[in-house]
Amino acid sequence: MTPDELRERIAALRAAGEELRKRPARQVIDALADVLDRWCDRGAPERRALERDLPAATGFTPENVREGLARAFAPWSGEALRALAERELARGSAFALGHDVTSVLLAGAIPMPALLSMIAPLAVRSPALVKTAARDPITAPLVLRSIAEVDPQLARCVEVVGFAGADDACMEVFLSADCVLATGSDSTIAAVAARLGPDQTLVRHGHRVSLGLLGHEACGGAALDESARGFALDTALWDQLGCLSPIAVYAATDATGCERVATALACALDAVGRELPRGEVEAGAAALFAAERAGAELRAAAGQRVAVHAARDASWAVVCESDCTPRPAPLHRFVRVHPYPAPEGLGSALAPLAGHLAGVALAGFGTAQAGVEADVRAVGASWVCRPGELQSPPLGWPRDGLAPLGSLVRIGAPSH
Repeated sequence: MTPDELRERIAALRAAGEELRKRPARQVIDALADVLDRWCDRGAPERRALERDLPAATGFTPENVREGLARAFAPWSGEALRALAERELARGSAFALGHDVTSVLLAGAIPMPALLSMIAPLAVRSPALVKTAARDPITAPLVLRSIAEVDPQLARCVEVVGFAGADDACMEVFLSADCVLATGSDSTIAAVAARLGPDQTLVRHGHRVSLGLLGHEACGGAALDESARGFALDTALWDQLGCLSPIAVYAATDATGCERVATALACALDAVGRELPRGEVEAGAAALFAAERAGAELRAAAGQRVAVHAARDASWAVVCESDCTPRPAPLHRFVRVHPYPAPEGLGSALAPLAGHLAGVALAGFGTAQAGVEADVRAVGASWVCRPGELQSPPLGWPRDGLAPLGSLVRIGAPSH
């Protein structure tokens, strides 16, 4: 891919966009709804191809990919997309419009954000120039193929491209679109923002983390076992590499109760690992995982109240901490369990994570549940659910607090 080829792609998209904006909005939404229904159908050819090819490209095991897709697509559907469009785009009898061209910068290896990031600009009738993620070259071409099967004219409004992120010349052209939808690390988002002009729009999806919260009622007995199974599933899916993967569980209990929670979570991770084996781990990530485990063991040996549970093959680790001090998250199924004094200690425990939360799974708060949910939303959590449901947000989940479709509408654009 060269800069000149990218310019040609953008020019073609601008021409296709003129025709796209002449189409009735609901006709476009209906076509995209059909696309989404194809992806929700496990027997559809693109879904089968994704399940077949994604493991080799990303390192996830086939079992993890199948289960991850099944749970992620469960609350999605064409009808959900139609309802979302009515809620976010309808302006009386008209629908809001997006920008002339939207560049979509994909990142990571989890396919659902890529699918939604490609559909969303089309929903506001904005053609999309899509750069595939380095770790996932599979999803974007398959999404384009499914669009072409449903609506060939709509497929002409999408261009999928690939080039090295370090190719400044290509990146400059790619980022020349009227709107840029960017997913990536905070440093990547900052670098993109620095290259855009004042007349361009940037929709950001940066680094986020998720947590588990246990109230006193779920820190023992059958309620703890159920919650531990849910947290273990949330952690194992996608090998803890997504923003909805919990990196820690905060428990409203004392040190003894915290160890009980950690033991239950370790047992649950061991069990789920037999059904959903962990995938490949790059050398650097494996070294960080080992270093954090060793560091916790050294702190325990030095007399600190720290306990380490780990798989013999190092496929998971649970560290029971003595306080709420934030520590590095190595990912790849490494979870910390922190005690906090409830209820007054919740705010101070979560304060260091304010602005970085994506999801929180909570259980065991009884009549205080609504208040706790309000507290976690106040520090930035946009998806609050029960343990075991973190990886299944609804289609309309306002990721990073942004409306999935509405955030791509061009301010001041006429609606029709």
